[in-house]
Amino acid sequence: MHSRNEYLKVLREKYLKARTKREKSQILDEYCGNTGQARKYVIRKIQPGVDLGLKQRKKRKETYDSQVKAALAKVWEIFDHPCGQRLKPLLEVEVDRLSELGELRVSGEVASKLKRMRLPLIES
Repeated sequence: MHSRNEYLKVLREKYLKARTKREKSQILDEYCGNTGQARKYVIRKIQPGVDLGLKQRKKRKETYDSQVKAALAKVWEIFDHPCGQRLKPLLEVEVDRLSELGELRVSGEVASKLKRMRLPLIES
């Protein structure tokens, strides 16, 4: 993606300096032929004022910290690596029991996060 944008920057200068429609068309043909991008898309990107830089994705706020993840991994190992559908009901019921037996040493906050945890493919 970065190399295509660099290539487009070079061709943009030629395109904006071109006098005739034929010259501009040849520049577009060259770029579209080399990159396989659609002509209309290239026309929109080559216009002045369009930023060619990549957009930064907004990162999602991390819901579970490392303590919760470590406790989840421990419970997952204890119950012999069940899938998410089978693990969710186990978490709701067994976290307190494991804490009482001393198998799982976590704070009350971490235990409540484990019980409320939403796992993939689970409808709640």
